[in-house]
Amino acid sequence: MRVLVGGGTGFIGTALTQLLKARGHEVTLVSRKPGPGRITWDELSASGLPPCDATVNLAGENILNPLRRWNEAFQKEVLRSRLETTRLLARAITKAPQPPQAWVLVTGVAYYQPSLTAEYDEDSPGGDFDFFSNLVTKWEAAARLPGDATRQVVVRSGVVLGRGGGAIGHMLLPFRLGLGGPIGSGQQFFPWIHIGDLAGILVHALEESSVQGILNGVAPASTTTNAEFAQALGTALGRPAFIPLPSTIVQAVFGQERAIMLLEGQKVAPRRTLATGYQYSFPELGAALEEVIA
Repeated sequence: MRVLVGGGTGFIGTALTQLLKARGHEVTLVSRKPGPGRITWDELSASGLPPCDATVNLAGENILNPLRRWNEAFQKEVLRSRLETTRLLARAITKAPQPPQAWVLVTGVAYYQPSLTAEYDEDSPGGDFDFFSNLVTKWEAAARLPGDATRQVVVRSGVVLGRGGGAIGHMLLPFRLGLGGPIGSGQQFFPWIHIGDLAGILVHALEESSVQGILNGVAPASTTTNAEFAQALGTALGRPAFIPLPSTIVQAVFGQERAIMLLEGQKVAPRRTLATGYQYSFPELGAALEEVIA
């Protein structure tokens, strides 16, 4: 299969590309910079979709970049980097003389409203209560194609755990020093997924022609709280993990609106993902963390 991957040079894109190639597929990346096996977004805009059997979009500015202030300029960048790339690919697919068989977009579980009691699956309502939920709604709408010539899949991802990037990258140093612990109250749910499983779900969605619609890209252990995650990471590193990170510090670093992503969480179940027949490599948190820090 020839797969075109937008934003494929990042943390998730690298893992997806490796898995696709290992399974015998050809991969072309769409990125800002030209290079071997790549086309640029400008080339895509000017020349249209290159011949491909499937298209994936992973592009998007890192929302939780602690070096960027949460102001109007950065919010516009977060929106633009997701919506414009998605619209560009969707338009190119629509105009292609031979459209790809599958079109897969990765969004986020921020679609579902944070709650200490509710449990969400792919059919649950959401997408209309804050900046991030509205972003997911606009993002998924930007991907929608007319007609049914191309199979459409959206994977709403949880917090991605993997080596060399994602959430763990920022956490390892304090935890290794024995200074880690829960964020805020620690009672908030922590919907997570191992990078190998997120890439696995994407490849599963590309290869299985029966898969379509919304899939939750989270591990089946949906009841993990932030405190349990901190405890498990401390255990995997052989370090104590009791020092909480106060919510006031999180809000000071990330800004109040963005801090919600860390201080509040959702209990999200991958009901449809499991129903498609996907088998998780890392369904349990302990084994997932051991692989990440090995």
